[in-house]
Amino acid sequence: SVFGVPSSRYHEVANRVGAIVENPKMFPNFSGRKNLSLLAGLNGIPSNEIDRVLSIVGLADRAKDTFSSYSLGMKQRLAIAAALLKNPDLLILDEPGNGLDPAGIAEMRVLIRGIADEGKAVLVSSHQLAEIEMVCDDVTIISRGKLIETGTLDHIRSFAGGDNVVVSIPDREAALSVLTAAGFTSHRRPTPNELVVDVLQERTAEVTKALADSGLYLTGLRSERPTLETAFLNLTGAPPPPTVGDARGGSTARPEAQPVSSESPAGIPPVPGGGA
Repeated sequence: SVFGVPSSRYHEVANRVGAIVENPKMFPNFSGRKNLSLLAGLNGIPSNEIDRVLSIVGLADRAKDTFSSYSLGMKQRLAIAAALLKNPDLLILDEPGNGLDPAGIAEMRVLIRGIADEGKAVLVSSHQLAEIEMVCDDVTIISRGKLIETGTLDHIRSFAGGDNVVVSIPDREAALSVLTAAGFTSHRRPTPNELVVDVLQERTAEVTKALADSGLYLTGLRSERPTLETAFLNLTGAPPPPTVGDARGGSTARPEAQPVSSESPAGIPPVPGGGA
């Protein structure tokens, strides 16, 4: 359901929902403003809304340029502007960062967060798990058409296991033996001279002391939080990607599941039925 209305009656709430799908289409020889003007006219939306949404997505100074002259990131932003024309309560974005370069992805991240901060619920469907972690508050994991788990980002990450400490040390094999004897669980990283120790950050001093007592000294140490990717793989039962040492030249298929993340601004509850 959406806003508590069953999908069979979606037409009753359609005006409260805006959406874009991957690779949005516009008239290539029309300006950004002209494309939005056509959409506004078809939906009975006042023309002053065009300036408002162009400002939100940061395209006010390029509104007169043709759609074909826009970069991929600008095209995505114009599509979001089109979805915002009717001032929806819920905005649905399908792979908004797909095909964008790092700068474009960063711009999209700021835009999505900014829209949420304006008081709207934003639901993002994406395979870019690192981006989901940076922008979303709530996450839903769906695999093969079935809901696997839903909750806050921290709740979903809890399925990845506990915190780790990554140790850099010249004699990795000796360090592995010492830590095992001291009761720590650790394993090698593909990166040379790195070990991952399954221990909370609060016990880091115990790790360094055990190594120092055996004459082994660190060249680096950092804590590592559980990632959404690890939680995703654990929840869906998908095999982890091969490490550098395990790879044999084959390819790893992308899991069929994808996170559907609901972004709700701080202090504003998620829209009923609009996401996690």
